Amino acid sequence: MGAPLIKVDGLSKTYRTFKKEPGFLGALRGLVNRRYESVYAVKSVSFEVQPGELVGFLGPNGAGKTTTLKMLSGLLHPTGGQAEVMGYTPWERPDGYRRQFALLLGQKNQLWWDLPAYESLQLNAKIYGLNKDDFERTVDELTQLLDVAGKLRVMVRELSLGQRMKLELIASLLHHPKLLLLDEPTIGLDVVSQKTVREFLQDYNRSHGTTMMLTSHYMADIQALCERVIIVDRGELTFDGQLSEVVDRFADHKILTIQWEGTCPQPRAWFTQFGTVVELDLARVQLKVPRGRVIWACKQLLEVLPVSDIDIRDVPIEEVIGEVFQRDGMMLSPTDRG
Repeated sequence: MGAPLIKVDGLSKTYRTFKKEPGFLGALRGLVNRRYESVYAVKSVSFEVQPGELVGFLGPNGAGKTTTLKMLSGLLHPTGGQAEVMGYTPWERPDGYRRQFALLLGQKNQLWWDLPAYESLQLNAKIYGLNKDDFERTVDELTQLLDVAGKLRVMVRELSLGQRMKLELIASLLHHPKLLLLDEPTIGLDVVSQKTVREFLQDYNRSHGTTMMLTSHYMADIQALCERVIIVDRGELTFDGQLSEVVDRFADHKILTIQWEGTCPQPRAWFTQFGTVVELDLARVQLKVPRGRVIWACKQLLEVLPVSDIDIRDVPIEEVIGEVFQRDGMMLSPTDRG
């Protein structure tokens, strides 16, 4: 394994916030003697990312994901720790670094609202010093792949959210960055647009070798794109490893669905011996069964019930990630992975 593209060591970011006491008297006291407290947005986070990796960066709201990406892009200066990206210290903002990465924030605009998208792209090309032929070739390629070639002359304000996000993505890739930082790139998009963006990012990563770090609340994004995930919670790194490893470690149940002919032959309480009853109606039952009891449960149910169909599935990844967030003390550091 070669030198990492991103190397983060003990990176931290704290904010000093005013703590107001309740009530009118508290407000008066605050005028005379203000009390402050330090709040960790990111707390001593360390990880490495190799060139060409596509890494999911996960955590609940307020976990420190966006703050970390902003430090890696140089928008924020850390309180402590070090980071090296492509040999640069990001917050020093050297010109050579800024020309080799892109940050796409799903809720922020980089295209000019009152201009046609094409003119915004032309402006970006001037900023990065791209020649006309390279610019035209890149725009033609990316607009075809994302199916927005017919929207280049439309005012940005008149584009749908999905169309705008695709053109924002094109603006981020005009200068062929080696690193693409993506913060909620599919937020608010319809299912079709989400799928298009996911497939585009996957193909672009494979064909261009662009390193990507992706945050998303849509687990379909993570499942489709990322083999490796880094999970942070309350500013601290709680997991760094393969997505499949998260499932194996934390998904200790399977979803068992049994269908039968006729009406339900047993009361609800009877099914609880096998696991948690998720759903029960006249024709079927859905159970959350511990992994180690699935075979036994299937055998017992087949012996007692007039089963017409049986289905066994893993717990949805959304629930698995939720379990990771909720289990204190279940940290797995990079050195634990072997």
